[in-house]
Amino acid sequence: MQKDPRCLTHMFAAEIFMHRFLLSSPVRTLNPKEGDWFYTPVYTTCDLTLNSLYLPFKSPRMIRSATQLISSNWPYWNRTEGADHFFVVPHDFGACFHYQEEKAIERGILPLLQHATLVQTFGQRNHVCLKDGSITVPSYAPPQKMQTHLIPEKTPRSIFVYFRGLFYDVGNDPEGGYYARGARAAVWENFKDNPLFDISTEHPTTYYEDMQQAVFCLCPLSWAPWSPRLVEALIFGYIPVIIVDDIVLPFADAIPWEEIGVFVDEKDVPNLDTILTSIPPEVILRKQRLLANPSMKQAMLFPQLAQAGDAFHQVLNGLARKLSHDRNVYLKSGEKILNWTAGLVGDLKP
Repeated sequence: MQKDPRCLTHMFAAEIFMHRFLLSSPVRTLNPKEGDWFYTPVYTTCDLTLNSLYLPFKSPRMIRSATQLISSNWPYWNRTEGADHFFVVPHDFGACFHYQEEKAIERGILPLLQHATLVQTFGQRNHVCLKDGSITVPSYAPPQKMQTHLIPEKTPRSIFVYFRGLFYDVGNDPEGGYYARGARAAVWENFKDNPLFDISTEHPTTYYEDMQQAVFCLCPLSWAPWSPRLVEALIFGYIPVIIVDDIVLPFADAIPWEEIGVFVDEKDVPNLDTILTSIPPEVILRKQRLLANPSMKQAMLFPQLAQAGDAFHQVLNGLARKLSHDRNVYLKSGEKILNWTAGLVGDLKP
């Protein structure tokens, strides 16, 4: 992080802020015999390109190296082979460590993390990259930056549907149809000339202000199903139109996603205008009132100074619900279950 402070500001920064929170949290103990959970910070998302895109390809080796370190120096990993440890993996497809779904599925979850609890932004039902017991969290969005762009609450919402972002990723998907499973391309092809839709690839300096003047903002999948737009929806009060099949959203016990959002199947994107214009005004007003709830906004943020009910505390709630650990997770002396040589050859390199 000292080498590259950019990893403090991108949407994958949850791991770093979770670590900072725990360093000064009253739930932390320095006595390992008192600990219910062990946290292992690795900072895998600090490997960035010149364009500030993170590279997931060294992450398995970094996790492996960290796991070898803690299992060699202390007895706690070896008691359970990680069942009472948690890792924050805020990558596109969690601990599958690839940004393209097909390759992430091919890789699968890193074998060394099969017993550990994963705290991850990726969530999709019936997917190899989401294992039972994982805790789905929001992506990191800078709270202070968003606060400075708030406009008066009474400002009219004069934009019906808003979206800024890629529709095609020509560099990584030259033939089209693979990026966002074609959903973003379908948005552009069907609605680029529709006056109700303010959509573009341009990212204006007034991006945050524009969002606050929209009734609906599109939250389609990208390479991964999640994005910071879900955080921005709750902070800025627009109704998120979630275009991701089988998505698992963060902190469902604290945020009533079904009541505040609109869910559209990927195959139904061509009918978006009909779907949204048919929602009665009273339903829109009810969703907007719910979105104004400060506690829901708080639950989506990783603030510099932790506050009651924020994303840090939602993670703690999730970890607490998994206690106490079943006695079966503790191995007999000398017993080993994990295969340290499993996985891709490239992941075994130092």
